[in-house]
Amino acid sequence: MSNSISQEFRLFSLLRFALPSMIMMVFMSLYTIIDGIFVSRLVGSEALSAINIVFPVLNVLIAVGIMLASGGSAVIAKKFGEDKSEEARRNFSMIVIIGVLFGVVTMILGNLAITPIVNMLGSTPLIEEECITYLSISLYFSPACMMQMLFQTFFVTAGKPHIGLAVTICGGITNAVLDYIFMGPLHMGISGAALATGLGQLIPALIGLFYFFFMKNELHFVKPTFDIKVLKDSCLNGSSEMVTNLSNAVITYLFNIIMLELMGEKGVAAITIVLYGQFLFNALYMGFSMGVAPVFSFNYGRKNEALLRRIYKICVLFIVVSSVIITVIALAGSDLIVAIFTPRHTETFAIAVGGFFFFSFNYLFAGINIFASSMFTAFSDGKVSAIISFLRTFGFLVVCILLLPKVLGDSGVWLAVPVAECLTVFISIWFFWKKRNVYHYMGK
Repeated sequence: MSNSISQEFRLFSLLRFALPSMIMMVFMSLYTIIDGIFVSRLVGSEALSAINIVFPVLNVLIAVGIMLASGGSAVIAKKFGEDKSEEARRNFSMIVIIGVLFGVVTMILGNLAITPIVNMLGSTPLIEEECITYLSISLYFSPACMMQMLFQTFFVTAGKPHIGLAVTICGGITNAVLDYIFMGPLHMGISGAALATGLGQLIPALIGLFYFFFMKNELHFVKPTFDIKVLKDSCLNGSSEMVTNLSNAVITYLFNIIMLELMGEKGVAAITIVLYGQFLFNALYMGFSMGVAPVFSFNYGRKNEALLRRIYKICVLFIVVSSVIITVIALAGSDLIVAIFTPRHTETFAIAVGGFFFFSFNYLFAGINIFASSMFTAFSDGKVSAIISFLRTFGFLVVCILLLPKVLGDSGVWLAVPVAECLTVFISIWFFWKKRNVYHYMGK
């Protein structure tokens, strides 16, 4: 394995190793956010609502991709640490093929049933046509979306996070430029947004295929062998990340239904803007966790307990400090952040600014929960990881979304995420303490 993953990490070397993944995840989140900015500014708030209405379908696709990527990465990095390189390469090849096949099936079935799906998600007559247009085009790029998610994780596993960063930046820039061209001069409307995002995903997919086919470094494509145990372990290890994204689909749906009832399409547009802010801020934590996960897996396979303890301390320190900083930025900059998406002195702006302030308190707690889930995935402890993710993104959150608006009114909608994240922190800390002697990331 590359020296970059087997080095004796300290604070700055670990942050430097994780930085490409952090920037990469920010650019990944920008795919959706940039669509939102251009759609809101160039097409209108109803089109922005349409994107959020259909996003649960795309969440399901992303959920499976992240499950295979994060769970498979843990298995493969551990095998490299155990000097089982050829076996790791066969497993990697199998996982990529399965991911692409899932993308193809999703593309076909999703387009065949697109109208019933859109209606089931709560589309109103005002935005139904835009919902169908955006979702249909997005589904045609499902295989590329799957490959992008797989490769961005496996570049880190291969000890080449800078390559993953470079191709993701290329995809992000392509998406932004095409968004402007398609929705600006070409007046393609919401179809331009979907096409720009899909083409932005296609670039990392094609570059990843080329790299892993022809660049015969430590991790590359070989003739795959179907291994049901590896597939099962990958799915189990990555189940927490899948739970997170499947829950996002359910949560987005619930938010949409509640906001339509309370405030109409303007309310859906406002919650979309606030959730875009969450995508961006949480991308930092997700990228950091993705970047350090192979390091945990590799050193766990090598039984390097001293380095595991050091890495764990560095991670906790970084997350605690950054959580406070990000929360302050979000609270202080709520007006500026919302104004990027929608003009001031509009109803959507007023709703979103009021909600963003309450919502921002979730950043105090989200980072440690994201890291906890990812760390236990890296240790191949899918059960603990899934419990944390399920409670954070579904269990506590669904209860809060359904209960708090009844008790606190409109404010309850915005406080649902902060309260759920706060409750989950206690679960994460409890598992940190309970499992310390199993994985030896804390001193005795």
